[in-house]
Amino acid sequence: MQLQDIKSFSKNKTKKRVGRGGKRGTFSGRGVKGQKSRSGRKLRPEWRDALKSIPKRRGYKFKGARKPAVFNLGFLNTLFKENEIVSPESLLKKNLALRAGGKTAVVKILGEGELKKKLTFKNLKISESAKEKIKKAGGTII
Repeated sequence: MQLQDIKSFSKNKTKKRVGRGGKRGTFSGRGVKGQKSRSGRKLRPEWRDALKSIPKRRGYKFKGARKPAVFNLGFLNTLFKENEIVSPESLLKKNLALRAGGKTAVVKILGEGELKKKLTFKNLKISESAKEKIKKAGGTII
């Protein structure tokens, strides 16, 4: 067998070239006139128009209102020792609160569980039931 004797089993198909006259008529399957019928057409994506119709700040969160990290008194009872200060910084050191946007997290204390130690609470949001329990245990709120 020689190189000129080799035959392929499938025919070599050429890619159909559209829009150059020929057997398909004057428009060559591209429709009549308009941007889509022209060669080298560039249509901008439809989503860009949809995006511009949306109000500017939709989907952004307002920077001032952050959701607080929530802790219960019963949980804090196990973490802190007598007369210790409970603050966002102390919770951050114990890897319980995270930094959000380079700032210390907003923390809220809820009144679930019992507080059996005197603790000092500083720079925290505290619920009414938690305030009562803290004062009852002899703790202070700054």
